[in-house]
Amino acid sequence: MSRFRSYMEEALAEARAAGLRGEVPVGAVVVAPDGRVVAAAGNRTRELNDPSAHAEMLALRAACAEAGSERLPGHDLYVTLEPCPMCAGAISFARIARLYYGASDPKSGGVAHGARVFSHPQCHHAPEVYDGIGAAEAERLLKSFFADRR
Repeated sequence: MSRFRSYMEEALAEARAAGLRGEVPVGAVVVAPDGRVVAAAGNRTRELNDPSAHAEMLALRAACAEAGSERLPGHDLYVTLEPCPMCAGAISFARIARLYYGASDPKSGGVAHGARVFSHPQCHHAPEVYDGIGAAEAERLLKSFFADRR
């Protein structure tokens, strides 16, 4: 039996870096079945002038490029904030095996809140979902980021 190893600290490092760039501090890491981190990213929507440049989308794009495939079966995704509906759709299309996320997002989330993408009959693949991993630090980063802007 293999032991669980969380990669949330790597995702939190990406979130911190995003915050330092003036982006909403969200980070994501894609982990291959053998435990290698194959992609890591933080939000870059402002830097790239791209509303789809969420951490999850960037990490999935990089992991798919590395794999040479649009699908990532057996891969895990760690993200510091509950994915929005757009990102949840991409996670489903990429066939991510397990999604681990930190802070929940009652306002814009698409997994446990709002659209609940993986619950829809139109959703062809739903990953296993584990929430609350590193939630306290993820929430602290987000609250601090937005408090500094008020």
